[in-house]
Amino acid sequence: MDGTDEAALLARLEQEDSTPLLRFGHDDAWWLGTWLWETAQRRGLAVVVDVRHGEHQLFHAARPGTCADHDAWVERKVRTVRRFGRSSYLVGRRLAAKGQTLADYGLDPAAYATAGGCVPVVVEGAGPVGTLAVSGLPQADDHALATEALVALREHQRRVA
Repeated sequence: MDGTDEAALLARLEQEDSTPLLRFGHDDAWWLGTWLWETAQRRGLAVVVDVRHGEHQLFHAARPGTCADHDAWVERKVRTVRRFGRSSYLVGRRLAAKGQTLADYGLDPAAYATAGGCVPVVVEGAGPVGTLAVSGLPQADDHALATEALVALREHQRRVA
């Protein structure tokens, strides 16, 4: 990827991280996790889905074809989003653009991951309140599915508001 493509990707990822939901509670987490489960089922995707409000895990499900390693990736991606407040994919691309790694921040790559797939759940007027993680696909696809799900939830919230 040349510098122009990388800059465009970083700009797009920055924008995705700043698109807020109207609210985020238990019912929203269930809707989000269920939407992801059903979408993955229709598309034949083997993914783990994890939705959290703060430290509270509100939804976690593993599609057929996944394993415990995917759960471990979720945990590492979630830690990254909590630490940096941005999507794991954006953090990874920013570090790569600067020629840095997690070790430059004193973080153990066994505990943190910059692979795509975990995004902050941001609420209008409140900021980041949780995380949504997807694991099982190539990192750009994990990230795309997670952001697609947040857009779907936002549209659902606007319809029922």
